Parts: sequence; structure tokens; C-alpha cells
Amino acid sequence: MYLLHARFGTAVVHPLAAYTLGYFALLTAIIYWVTSRLVRANPDNFMGAYFGSMVVRLLLSVGLVLLYLYKGGAHEGNGRWAFLGLFFLLYFIYAGFEIWAILSNLRPFSKPSVITE
Repeated sequence: MYLLHARFGTAVVHPLAAYTLGYFALLTAIIYWVTSRLVRANPDNFMGAYFGSMVVRLLLSVGLVLLYLYKGGAHEGNGRWAFLGLFFLLYFIYAGFEIWAILSNLRPFSKPSVITE
């Protein structure tokens, strides 16, 4: 991110990029903690806890973008597109990482099945 900012400036990397990265790291940590607490309380409710956390992340992320646009981000010109591009790129990277983490650990959550031949 530093090299992109040094080469292209604010046209590519928004000045709030570090804060956005921190937002997603903090949001992921909080959602992981809440999901683990819900699964510990009821292990059969993993999918409900996971999809609920995805909905919370989506709503908080859309709320943050709307707050940014409401506070004057809509009048920044090209900076607006740099922020939106960075924000959604980070959103999809974090969502993809969580999906990969779930799929790679899917076996412990699978119920045993009976195979008949």
C-alpha cells in the first residue's frame, strides 16, 4: 500500500486506507469473538451464527460508506472513487478469507454420514 501511495498518490490509495484496514481488522476480530461465543453456547447453531455475522458485517460496512459519503466524501472528486474501490476491495478480501477459513475447516463441523453400498 505504501509503494502504491508513493507511486500514484491519492488517485489510487485514499488517505484513509490505513483506517479502513484497521476497521476491517477490528470488525473481523469482533465478529470472530461473537461467533465463537455463540457456537460455544450452542454448537449446532454454527451456520446461524456465521451468516448472522456476515449480515452484521454487511450492514456495518454499508453504514460506514454512507457515513463517509454523508460527511463530505461525495465532494472529493477522484478521492471518492479511490475510497470506494479500496473499501470494497478490502471488504471482499476479508469476506473471501473468512469463506476460505470456513471451507478449510469444514470437516470438524460436518456430521457423520452413513455410506451404504
